[in-house]
Amino acid sequence: MNGIDKVDAEILDRLQRDGRLSNAKLAEQLALSETPCWRRLKRLEELGIIEGYQAILNRRKLGLGVMAFVQIVCNQHSEEVTAEFEKIIQTCPNVLTCHNTSGEADFLLQVVARDLDDYSRFVDKVLRKLPGVSSIRSNISLRELKATNRLPLVQS
Repeated sequence: MNGIDKVDAEILDRLQRDGRLSNAKLAEQLALSETPCWRRLKRLEELGIIEGYQAILNRRKLGLGVMAFVQIVCNQHSEEVTAEFEKIIQTCPNVLTCHNTSGEADFLLQVVARDLDDYSRFVDKVLRKLPGVSSIRSNISLRELKATNRLPLVQS
């Protein structure tokens, strides 16, 4: 795994479970002294394996009750149109993820909104105005069965 050993994988796994673990607690859990643990952590950050730390928020408790998966088909694929499309998507706070995909759709977006009316406004004011878009297909999530950002590193 890109130059990481079993101890590095354990560090990454534990931080994915609790990003607020102090170096001292992490070192204790891994039976390492604090300095080597800190060095490993810094190395993982410098390599870009650890990109950052953040809190995981409950979208529903923040009033974002709608989750939609949006397939977008484009009829223009020039560099200029694609760059403008990507620029707009990058600045939209409602768009959580955007993937350039194979298959029928060119892009797959994960979008949140307060309610269906809010989502409808987002489609009208943002998605329908994106350059080069010929088709928008929305799938509204009825129930979330699993959501995680944890990557599989250590076998349980």
